[in-house]
Amino acid sequence: MSEAETSLAGNLLVAGPTLLDPNFVRTVVLLLEHGAQGTVGVVLNRPTEEPVADHLPEWAGHVTAPPVVFVGGPVMNEVAVGVAERDPGLEEDWTPVVGAAGTVDLGVGPDLVDNLGRVRVFSGYAGWDEGQLELELALGSWFVVPAELSDVFTDTPQGLWREVLARQPGRLALFASFPNDLRSN
Repeated sequence: MSEAETSLAGNLLVAGPTLLDPNFVRTVVLLLEHGAQGTVGVVLNRPTEEPVADHLPEWAGHVTAPPVVFVGGPVMNEVAVGVAERDPGLEEDWTPVVGAAGTVDLGVGPDLVDNLGRVRVFSGYAGWDEGQLELELALGSWFVVPAELSDVFTDTPQGLWREVLARQPGRLALFASFPNDLRSN
């Protein structure tokens, strides 16, 4: 199989309920890149209280609600990663990921990006070295599910973990009702 056929880019990684790493408990990660060199994604459901306007004022008018910086993951949190909605046919300063959502170069002003729609800004990213994610998948730490554009720009990110699981077919949907604390069950 070629890399393109096996790439998970454009899908979501949903943390299994037994994944207890504090960086990833109940997270939903949009996979931006996945290949022989490793995997990169951003956590979609960890908003901070830091307004984007405080850090990237030129982008603030394009950021969808909530208009804050999101914790993209534990890697290089001093780096800003942008995900934007725009016409999938336009690939300059934009790399498509899922539907009309893709990564955008935040170093280019938003006025220079054609057909710019909603934007989300992440501090850092989630990353896995070659083979590391595959091992975690084999251990059952993550579920891989299709991403929807609404997942990327949800205005209720705190409920995204349950929402994504609840819409899955079969037994996977049952995990949406998994209690936060098994002792309370």
